[in-house]
This record gives sequence, C-alpha cells and structure tokens, in this order.
Amino acid sequence: MGFEGKNFLNCVIQVETNQPAILVLDTILSIETKLGRVREEKLGYSSRKIDIDMLFYDDAIINTKSLIIPHPEIQNRKFVLAPLELISPDFIHPILNKSISKILEVTLDNSELIKYSKWLRNPILDFDMSKFRYVAIEGNIGAGKTSLATQLASDFNTKLVLERFKENPFLPEFYKDPDRFAFPLEMSFLADRYQQLLDDLTQYDLFKENVIGDYDAYKSLIFAKITLQEQEFILYKKLYQITHKELPKPDVYVYLYQNTERLLQNIKNRGRDFEQEIEASYLQKINEGYMEFIKNQHIDTIKIIDISEMDFVNNRFDYIQVLNQIIN
Repeated sequence: MGFEGKNFLNCVIQVETNQPAILVLDTILSIETKLGRVREEKLGYSSRKIDIDMLFYDDAIINTKSLIIPHPEIQNRKFVLAPLELISPDFIHPILNKSISKILEVTLDNSELIKYSKWLRNPILDFDMSKFRYVAIEGNIGAGKTSLATQLASDFNTKLVLERFKENPFLPEFYKDPDRFAFPLEMSFLADRYQQLLDDLTQYDLFKENVIGDYDAYKSLIFAKITLQEQEFILYKKLYQITHKELPKPDVYVYLYQNTERLLQNIKNRGRDFEQEIEASYLQKINEGYMEFIKNQHIDTIKIIDISEMDFVNNRFDYIQVLNQIIN
C-alpha cells in the first residue's frame, strides 16, 4: 500500500482493557519493539515486521502529540475498514458520525484485498474450566494467587471470590507485634473467611455457576498453627472444625509454589507497608504448612505448580502453561 514491497497481512482486533489509552499505546510500542520493529525517520511507507495502530478507544476523541484517536486515516484505508467491518459493522465513528459499514461503502480507496483463509484462535478456547465447579488458588504470601484467580475468572466468566484481608484491622498490628495480635488476627480471619465462603459458595449466580477463589478454608489452620501458642491453637482448631464442616471442598486445589527469594521480591514490589518486615523464615514455615496439608489430601484434586521461573501476569506463554497444568 503506497510503496513497492512484499505482500503483508492486516487484521483488526477488539480488546477489552481497564488501562487508559496512553498506557495501551505504551504497551503496543513495547510489543512492537519485542517483535523486532525498529522505527526510522523516513518519508512515506516502507515494509516493517509489525505495525500496530490504535483505531478507536471506545468513542473517545484524543488529540495529543503522541496519540490521535480515532486514527485519522481509517476512512482512507480499505485494508483497515474491511476487517473492521467484519467484527464491528455498526460502530459509529465519533467524528465522522457514520457506521463502519457506511464508511467502507463510500471510501475512495479502491484497493483489491484478498481475505486470508486461516483463522487466528484464542488458545483459551481449548481449555474447559466448566468441569470444575469450585477452583481454589492457593499459595504463599506474594505468590500471585489473587492475580491468577482474577485472570481465570475474567477469561472463563466465573464467579470470583477474593479474600478480604485489607478489611482486617489486626493485620498491620500483627506484623508489628505478633505475640500480642496473633490470636485476634486468626480469629477474625476465621470468622470472615467462613462467612464469605458460606455466602459465595452456597449461593451460586444462575449465569456463573463456577467459582474461582484465591484461598481455601484450610488456610486458616495453616497460618494459625504457625502464629498461635499451642493451647490457643487447640481451641482454634476446635472452632474451625465446628464451623467449617458444611463448606464445600474445591474440585481442584491449585498450589502456586515460588521460592522464598522470589516471594520476598514480590512482597517488596507490591509495596504494602505492613508486609515489608516479613522474614524469609516465616514464609518457609508457611510453605511447610501447605506441604503438610497437601501430603494428606487426595492427590488427584491437588495441582502443585512451580512458578518460580514464570511470570504468568506479563507473559502469556507462562499463563497458558499454568492453565494447562490446572486443567490436564
């Protein structure tokens, strides 16, 4: 288009994001760089390995030095309009005030396009999460269980249950003075986790019958055994056994294992003030508690995934690997 060179492929995709437009642009530029694009100051068009343009951002109109939305050349490029019309024919251009179908109909670009026969398939579609009514994602402090649970719930349209640790007033105090605040901390967590799981696991949404949570009820015993005195733990365990008998067990229990060094780095990076004094020995005890619990469970419902060398938040390949280990 506009120069002599090899044929190239064009496609249009629709993306859902909670990021502002300028951060989406930053991500696009980063992807182009990783795929080997080198931007050069040249007049006119030239071949390049990859070229990603933002066409629209909802119905926003943006005009800055670094970003213009809608893309100013949409109406003049049939290779953009044709695939765009296939996925969103009725979308209204916020400046031209015309649908994509109408703009394609009246464009002055008379280029001849050839539709490519291969389909690009989202690998998520190859995974069936519906066979698991209740999935519990567990792991040590800073392992990434909330990030994974949130991503899974979004991708598979399931109900999401997240631990309400931020609402616990004893947590910051516990890290300052563990001996004094361990018992009220664990008791408050016991009550809150029980109430939340009771509400969320026994009252299913009619349209989202599967549930993914970032903790399992047994977590209470694992942490309490580490933090409480022996007599306190005996009492705590009795209360746990009385209250938690009726709660459903997860169909699959996923334990995200990370080495202690990575955990400490993750804790530091997320910057919660009250967590910054956590010691490696405490994390090691938590991991040992989880391993002891897992050792006594039915092996076919437990998935231990070593993510010490993975970054499933920022690396799609790693995320697909984790998915594969959960489902298969």
